[in-house]
Amino acid sequence: MAEIYKNFINGEWVNSKSGETFENRNPANWNEIVGIFPRSAAEDVNLAVQSAGKAFNEWRLVPAPQRGEIMKKAGDIMVERKEEIARLMTREMGKVIAETRGDMQEGIDTAYYAFGEGRRLFGHTVPSELMNKFNMTMRMPIGVAGVISPWNFPMAIPTWKIFPALLTGNTVVFKPASDTPATATKLVEIFLEAGVPPQAINLVHGTGNSVGIPIVEHPDIDLISFTGSSAVGKIISQKAGKDLKRISLELGGKNAQIVMDDANLHLALEGVLWGAFGTTGQRCTATSRLILHEKIHDKFLDMLAERVSRLKLGNGLDESVDVGPVINAPAREKIHGYVEIGRKEGAALLVGGEYAEEGDLKKGFFYKPTIFSGVTPNMRIAREEIFGPVLSVIKVKDFDEAVQVINGVIYGLSSSIYTQDVNRAYRAIRDIQAGITYINGPTIGAECHMPFGGVKETGNGHREGGWTVFEFFSEIKTVYVDFSGKLQRAQIDNR
Repeated sequence: MAEIYKNFINGEWVNSKSGETFENRNPANWNEIVGIFPRSAAEDVNLAVQSAGKAFNEWRLVPAPQRGEIMKKAGDIMVERKEEIARLMTREMGKVIAETRGDMQEGIDTAYYAFGEGRRLFGHTVPSELMNKFNMTMRMPIGVAGVISPWNFPMAIPTWKIFPALLTGNTVVFKPASDTPATATKLVEIFLEAGVPPQAINLVHGTGNSVGIPIVEHPDIDLISFTGSSAVGKIISQKAGKDLKRISLELGGKNAQIVMDDANLHLALEGVLWGAFGTTGQRCTATSRLILHEKIHDKFLDMLAERVSRLKLGNGLDESVDVGPVINAPAREKIHGYVEIGRKEGAALLVGGEYAEEGDLKKGFFYKPTIFSGVTPNMRIAREEIFGPVLSVIKVKDFDEAVQVINGVIYGLSSSIYTQDVNRAYRAIRDIQAGITYINGPTIGAECHMPFGGVKETGNGHREGGWTVFEFFSEIKTVYVDFSGKLQRAQIDNR
């Protein structure tokens, strides 16, 4: 019998007020029910926000190093439960077990990074322009944070948001993706076991419309952190912006890997295989465009097609599997729809381009890794985010054309170039319009202590990861201490 899960609101595990539920199923085997979850609505959100609001005044007064100790304990518990939760994550969202272990490890790394930042929430001390006066800044918590996370990194991305939110003294209302609610529940269990006050972390399951939008519009939610599509990000920006909420949006991508004629082709091949087909292409940083110099185009394409044809599809719990399923039926239909668009646009289908339904694969939502060659930059498959295992290959004559092509989309998240020319590498760093650039590495591979985010329609300028996310989740307070014993007027008495 499937496990029944609940919301966590006001320090208790509870059903939704409506009593309605939804099923969470394994995308590799749709017959397997991972769990049954509450289908929540605005009433549940309101109770969660009230709980977080009550907890804020006490949690904000806990010294940041003590909050950091709780984050460390959460990391320790995650280490102990790493394999258990990784296997659950593979069951509910499909990616191979090596990747869900990596997802867990990123959460662990983020926990320990937050632990250290508890003693490093640096401000600035600067000289005053007046005698006997001291100037400094410090970081202050903001209030109740609404955290809305996607399904493709069910542990890593929520930890990117919730650890810094709590570490800086905020309280949290957390809405995970309805495709991956089980992993989110385990994360909240870990926070509670580690010592986060029960009212300070609230978990509300449900859809974007029934839970996500009420979080965004709630007057007592002070800031929003969202990862998802650019289309939804624009809606959130409009709805939250009218109340001047602080908003962090990490949105879509159409990332490209450039391979120049002087590149190490074997290294570049490993990079594009991992970048394009890791997580079944379901990453915001996935390599969806491959830009090849004309001198190595044909040779590299032959190498790539041969390797891709040998990738093994299957249930991600099988250690020998390379590529798992896509997340659900609508996602697979969307991916195949883009493949049909590519055919109609005149691109050459080199590999894949169809559902994978042999043997046990028919139980899930598998799609064969797909390569289009002969793609031009104006084709839709070269411009629009597909979010699946579909790679568009574009031929260019030189470095300048490669940069022009890579910049010719509305997104600017991640980018990659393979070259042995150090001067060309630094020109790429300068000229590529992206928040992230890899030199001789794939477009995926972010590390938790570095800022993560993009430009153009990939986001709104904030960065998660690293020290920058702690800046988002806190306010700067400027402090002046005058110990002169008299009124001193800046810009007047010192001139």
